[in-house]
Amino acid sequence: MKLEELSAFEIGSLVNERKISPVEVVKYFLDRIEKGNKSVNAFVYVKADYALEKARELEERLEKGENCGPFAGVPFALKDFLPNKKGWQSSHGGVECLVATDETDSVFCMAMEKAGGIAIGKTNAPAYGFRGTTDNLMYGPTSTPFNTKYNSGGSSGGSAAAVAAGLVPIAEGGDAGGSIRIPACFCNLYGFKAGVGTVPSVCRPDAWSATHPLCFNGGLTKTVTDSAILMDYMNYEDKRDPYSLPKTCDFYKELENLPKNLKIAFTGDFGIFEVEDEVRARVGEGAKKFRELGFTLEEYKFNFKHDAATLSDLWCKGITIDCALELNHLKAQGIDLLKDHEKDFPQEFIYWKKIVDGLGIEDLYEFNLARTDVLDQFEDAFSKYDLIISPVSCVSSILNAADRNTKGPDFVNGKKVESLIGWTQTFLANFTGNPAASIPAAISDDGVPIGMQIIAPRHKELLLFQASRAYEKKFPWQGWYKKSF
Repeated sequence: MKLEELSAFEIGSLVNERKISPVEVVKYFLDRIEKGNKSVNAFVYVKADYALEKARELEERLEKGENCGPFAGVPFALKDFLPNKKGWQSSHGGVECLVATDETDSVFCMAMEKAGGIAIGKTNAPAYGFRGTTDNLMYGPTSTPFNTKYNSGGSSGGSAAAVAAGLVPIAEGGDAGGSIRIPACFCNLYGFKAGVGTVPSVCRPDAWSATHPLCFNGGLTKTVTDSAILMDYMNYEDKRDPYSLPKTCDFYKELENLPKNLKIAFTGDFGIFEVEDEVRARVGEGAKKFRELGFTLEEYKFNFKHDAATLSDLWCKGITIDCALELNHLKAQGIDLLKDHEKDFPQEFIYWKKIVDGLGIEDLYEFNLARTDVLDQFEDAFSKYDLIISPVSCVSSILNAADRNTKGPDFVNGKKVESLIGWTQTFLANFTGNPAASIPAAISDDGVPIGMQIIAPRHKELLLFQASRAYEKKFPWQGWYKKSF
């Protein structure tokens, strides 16, 4: 039985039915990691003894007749970025001077364990999660399994590569500008970013620190069903998050109940992005397939007041604020990391950190004006349409660099773009908090998957899942894994 070809839910069902033991499952994927990780560099460390111990504990529960959850015995990976597994180690995305022991569990980790999953290790990410690729000075680049010359995307690129390569069935992502959707795009996965309030984000000492832009915990999966089940466990109210909302539905149970007569607005570029011809064509072809499902699909013209360069620069400023505050507060305590450990940080981060240190109240106003522009443009579209479809990435692939500092392109179609995030169309939904997902659309001429972004109105996660599931059933992408590597 090739477990890597099964979804997390399918493996969990086999475990609950006692057709395979949790220990067998964990050993199987540990062997996959041992043999396959070198080619993609997805995992930065693996906790084999811990995973086997938890598998044996689960086996004892199964022997007592318990149903141990939909992901029973399923090994899962955590993202080596923010603290997410108490007692384990995080590096802030390969920043050596920031390596520390985790003091808390992430919502993803708690949800997976409640659903029966077993943590097995941590996966690669860029410094501070601050780019749409995965590479860092400690661990180097992560590749898409489809063509290992090319990057997996980021910042949850290690998790995406691990799932796409069949090293684990499901892995953690975090999305502040596309960090779930971008690697899902380059690794042929379903990458779902919840909307504001659906998944709690408890931050301290500043409860509002994950809101400029809005940041989201989530997962990377091969199927929509796995993602919907995961969201059922991650969706709950936590009043320590000022935006957290009560749970309102069961995503898995409602997954097949797609409403009829839905209308989709399609845009290749939101009127502001430079997009490669191949990406525009392949995503356009993927979007047209929704018509076979009975959807109405129409091209929609956005009319942003801000151009892509301005918006991507504002995103870079916004995402740097809390990182800068952390370093400045340490400096006030006599710990000057940028002075004593400058070599640990990518120069791009230092550049934006210096800019953020000089911001004033007018810069905050400019940031909020831009977010308002995006909000108004989205709401204008949603007043006429149920969903918006666009490309995820403006480019089909990104070559890994040799200097452990892989970035996106500086130019697309001969025009300058911001190389950390400006070649994507994902960060707009982080300004507003709309739910959004990447769904596989095609394979590029370079052999790298191309993702299609679906954005839903705020608080319409269920509709996004339902539309994605309908597309997956009619146009499944799971067979592309076997054909490509």
